[in-house]
Amino acid sequence: MGLSQRQPGPLLSLLLMGALVWPPPCMSLELIPYTPQITAWDLEGKVTATTFSLEQPRCVLDGHAAVANTIWLVVAFSNASRDFRNPQTLAEIPAFPRLLTDGHYMTLPLSLDQLPCEDPVGGGRGIPLLRVGNDPGCLADLREPPFCNTPLPSPGPYRVKFLLMDASGSPQAETRWSDPITLHQGKAPGSIDTWPGRRSGDMIVIASILSSLAGLLLLAFLAASTVRFSSLWWPEEVPEQLRIGSFKGKRYMTHHIPPTEAATLPVGYEPGLDPLPSLSP
Repeated sequence: MGLSQRQPGPLLSLLLMGALVWPPPCMSLELIPYTPQITAWDLEGKVTATTFSLEQPRCVLDGHAAVANTIWLVVAFSNASRDFRNPQTLAEIPAFPRLLTDGHYMTLPLSLDQLPCEDPVGGGRGIPLLRVGNDPGCLADLREPPFCNTPLPSPGPYRVKFLLMDASGSPQAETRWSDPITLHQGKAPGSIDTWPGRRSGDMIVIASILSSLAGLLLLAFLAASTVRFSSLWWPEEVPEQLRIGSFKGKRYMTHHIPPTEAATLPVGYEPGLDPLPSLSP
């Protein structure tokens, strides 16, 4: 006599049917052993009050991403990064306004051909970096995509990571979260210490040199002014021909001597002092 087969109960049948219908749980994403960081290039303004510059992940994602994959940058407040959940569709990708409400957003979608695995050659090409918060007008421009790279609203600190997604928006791989990145803050005018004792030695030396040069220029100006106006204070010696007793008057004709007769008068004749010479032959 063979063993009779027992039919499964109703509860077991429901469990088996649920296992066939329910989709399998999502497998954990591939973790790329790379940590985003501020660019190592010696640049002014790598970190400002509203932006920071990351190094491009070149030669990092090539073996983990397909040609059709999109590389997204996830930006989150440091204390909200642990609560970030990777979107499963394109519609779930958080835009910048979500940073103010949920503490995170995604921006700077890139493809692999925008991150070539090569170093810049010479000085003609741009420095390979990703500047977060570099588009101040994207929110006001309705033609811009919703995932714009607008300036950051506060000093943070922030954490970032790269997320690889396929054409349907399904995540494929991700990098580690970066270390906290804190933006610079401006100082209030009243909080700036202007006491000279707190200045550096270089500033004191430069200030001393400039003060000495200013004093020398002032002395040179005073000396030049003294020489220029000395002729007004001490007049030069009077010329010989202008001294008293050396003046010689020019010949002139009086109104009572006819011009024809005045031409015959001797040189040096003084009317009223010398007798009038006779004009008769």
